[in-house]
Amino acid sequence: MSDPTIPEPATESADESARTAQPMAAPTFEPAAVPPSGRTVVIAGASGFMGRRFAQLFRDEGDRVVTIGRAGADVTWGDTENIVRAIDGSALLLNLAGKSVNCRYNEANKAEIFRSRLETTAELGTAVGRASTPPPVWMNASTATIYRHADDRPMTESEGDIGEGFSVDVATSWEQTFFAAARPGVRQVALRTAITLGDGSALQPLVRLARLGLGGPNIGGKTPGGNQRFSWVHLDDAYRAIRFLEQSDLDGPVNVSSPFPSTNREFTAVLRRVLGVPFGIPLYGWMLELGSRLIRTETELVLKSRWVLPERLLEAGFEFDYPHLGPALRQILHKPAA
Repeated sequence: MSDPTIPEPATESADESARTAQPMAAPTFEPAAVPPSGRTVVIAGASGFMGRRFAQLFRDEGDRVVTIGRAGADVTWGDTENIVRAIDGSALLLNLAGKSVNCRYNEANKAEIFRSRLETTAELGTAVGRASTPPPVWMNASTATIYRHADDRPMTESEGDIGEGFSVDVATSWEQTFFAAARPGVRQVALRTAITLGDGSALQPLVRLARLGLGGPNIGGKTPGGNQRFSWVHLDDAYRAIRFLEQSDLDGPVNVSSPFPSTNREFTAVLRRVLGVPFGIPLYGWMLELGSRLIRTETELVLKSRWVLPERLLEAGFEFDYPHLGPALRQILHKPAA
């Protein structure tokens, strides 16, 4: 007697079914009505901290925003045909895709950090190459971590030294994949962005530590005394830099960072002052390593001296709304001006 939980076999044989079955095709991407600005901006990796804010700001300016990503995006990775349709005729392609580096650098995470950047960038390159009307500007995320540990002089696009190690290998491979997809008529900009501060960013754990009285300088690594440089940029200035770059003629690598980086010691002191916390216990190397293991991140994020200046942006005339750390933190944390 047959089991009632198992469906009866179909009259068609398994071999016949295999021959006749067709894979389910993804729905064809169809753009919405023309937006008020007449522009379409395509954002890959729009589900992250930066992407969500940028998508909101582009929409606020009247642009249509089309997203590429995993679940919840307008177009999904691997669906190259629809990615071509999405970017065809767009005004700007902005790629922010990539697994967060705020994790432990075990082999699985390192492989995914590479894969999530190189494969997505390569797929966009294929789509740009196949589009009949490709976007005139393609900006791809990169990182200011591409430069070496620097406490002797600032790193600029013209005189910066590329560093070494895992994070630098990721950054250089990412940029190589990006620029290998060059197409005539498409201006490419690699956004070497510093640590980006905003609501929901890497600032959150630092705020929690400061409020617990553990917001002193992070001491360890190559630079003594918590004096490693801390290059940063306000999230909204990063967006404004993208809009500025879109209207400029700059291409190649561009540093996106405040013109007034702090040291780690200065950063923690300003953060405590903005929060009204009177003291902060310094965190030494062994404490940072223990804590980083507990919260599954790496000490490099606070101990590497990132001294980066936005030389090309400044020379092109870009002006930052938040060039100084104190006002930037007060705006993000909704604290009144001092």
